[in-house]
Amino acid sequence: MKAIILAGGDGTRLKAVTGPLPKPLVPLLGRPLMAYILLLLKKHGFTDICAAVRYRAQDIIDCFGDGAAFGVRLSYREEHDAWGTAGAVRRCRDFIGDEDVLVISGDAACDFDLRLLWRRHRERGAAVTIALSREAEPLRYGLAVTESSGRIRAFIEKPDWRRVVTDLVNTGIYVLSPRALEAIPDDCAFDFAKDLFPALLARGEPLLGLPMAGYWCDVGTPLSYYRCCVDALEGRLVLPCAPEFRPAPDEEAPADEEEGFVLDCPCQNRAALMGTLSEELLELRPDYSDGLRLSGENYRLHIAPLPTASALRVCVQSPDTEFARGLAFSARDLIAALEA
Repeated sequence: MKAIILAGGDGTRLKAVTGPLPKPLVPLLGRPLMAYILLLLKKHGFTDICAAVRYRAQDIIDCFGDGAAFGVRLSYREEHDAWGTAGAVRRCRDFIGDEDVLVISGDAACDFDLRLLWRRHRERGAAVTIALSREAEPLRYGLAVTESSGRIRAFIEKPDWRRVVTDLVNTGIYVLSPRALEAIPDDCAFDFAKDLFPALLARGEPLLGLPMAGYWCDVGTPLSYYRCCVDALEGRLVLPCAPEFRPAPDEEAPADEEEGFVLDCPCQNRAALMGTLSEELLELRPDYSDGLRLSGENYRLHIAPLPTASALRVCVQSPDTEFARGLAFSARDLIAALEA
């Protein structure tokens, strides 16, 4: 499977923090942003990759070389003028050939299942399949209005609040069919969101939007860069960190739970949530020496924060496996309700 990394931006809004570095080389937990994109692509089977580069192109080429260190084949197409996002991909057509291709930004932080996106695209026969993410504050992004089937009805570019009709935003991660690529002109700058997608919709071509589970962040501003670093450190963004940034083993942490039914419940603030949970269960007189422990005639329930991620772990032991499962899910539902 083939992929194109858009790595030509100069990161103007980020220069206050990163200086002259091109955005794909901005560090995140000991590695450049684009290194994580290469590792993500490799993980999901995309091993033939082309990077479209422009600003400080040689710095990027010197950093990543032929991609062998990441287990991929990496080539480059250098732009000397700004051709827009779609135009940059069109100039990689000798690399693409007559195949579908995945397009992703080299300066995003993401842990999406890219193989799932590819599979849905092939199953549905769409001209373009777009990875969508749910954002509570979507004003910086392009919105995608979808039918229940996932087919996209309209795009709304960087709206103000009066025009916000969905929380689904375009992440800039696409799978493109050859017929979509053929709609990109050769002789002018052309953008995906502003030019190509409206033109395809006007022609009646099917564009599919797929809401993705996982983490995505457009690392375009100092604030988003800061948040992304914190999210990676706290486990909300799952990355193969450089060794020096991996969490040290917690020597005081208890060994793994005994056999039982285990659920992990992600949360925003594990300490605050444990406080609320402690109050909620106070009348049941739990043991507080190691998280919250409750026991009855045929069960033992343990709820405790994970040391390396913002989540609570629920473990239930019981000779009745169905009862253990039901109790664990009831505890998870309580945690979710308290988190809300």
